[in-house]
Amino acid sequence: MKIFAKDKVVFNFSKTNQPVYFVEPGETFWVETDDCYSGQIKTETVLRPDIDISIMDCSVGPIAVSGAEPGDVLCVEVLAIQLAEQGVMVTSPGLGVLGEKITEAHTKIIPIKNGFAEFNEKIRLPLTPMIGVLGVAPAEGSVHCAVPGDHGSNMDTKLIKVGSKVYLPVFVSGANLALGDLHACMGDGELSGTGIETAGRVCLQVEVIKDRKLARPMLETPDAVYTLASRADIQEAIQTAVHDMVEFLMLKKELDFADAYRLLSAACDIQISQLVNDNITVRVKAPKLDLQLESVF
Repeated sequence: MKIFAKDKVVFNFSKTNQPVYFVEPGETFWVETDDCYSGQIKTETVLRPDIDISIMDCSVGPIAVSGAEPGDVLCVEVLAIQLAEQGVMVTSPGLGVLGEKITEAHTKIIPIKNGFAEFNEKIRLPLTPMIGVLGVAPAEGSVHCAVPGDHGSNMDTKLIKVGSKVYLPVFVSGANLALGDLHACMGDGELSGTGIETAGRVCLQVEVIKDRKLARPMLETPDAVYTLASRADIQEAIQTAVHDMVEFLMLKKELDFADAYRLLSAACDIQISQLVNDNITVRVKAPKLDLQLESVF
């Protein structure tokens, strides 16, 4: 099985980035990643103002997927996530939704062992490993890996975890997949500005889906299907994710707009993935059992 080293990274998603790794549809492979700080914080003496934030959220890749062409859909299934032995959480003035209450920067190193994050002597959090950055090259322009969009990237969605499938629109030949920013634990919203940031490695399997259209990322878990949208304005993000789910329900359940809209309101939930990046990411959940949905495609 191929293992892609963490030393080949991009700091922006762009179609001009040349692929450095190559896989076939159906292939399973490992990707090693650094933490979101590119390994700059090893001890509690290093503070966020001390580091180079321009290289934050660097992503391993690009990984070219053979046969993926513009207009296709790339399915990325998360098979395993292995974490490093410690994670880090920083606070700094202005960081997170209550950042104005932080007067000085502080760094907390959190040991990771025996299935738990050792937050302090009394609090041990069960690990909930997830991938923060997962995306493909956009059709145009260059987008920093810290900024999510219709191409995916830093969606910081805690459901991108083992057992989930992420569907991404393909904009360039090969898709040029890249990923990074693992978390040992993170709640919806990423409210203080970080999860428990850590290095590690991820086992993925990719498939190329032909003759299907997808404007933005979708996510599938064993019990639900999600539309995701990332926008600078939260209301616009909500409207976009809701619009995508209504269109999905119209297609899958053979409904007109009015009935799909009603069904969404009766059975689906709006959820916040993260509130702290340049673009906010939200998702709409459609439960598989209630709506008799088998999969995205």
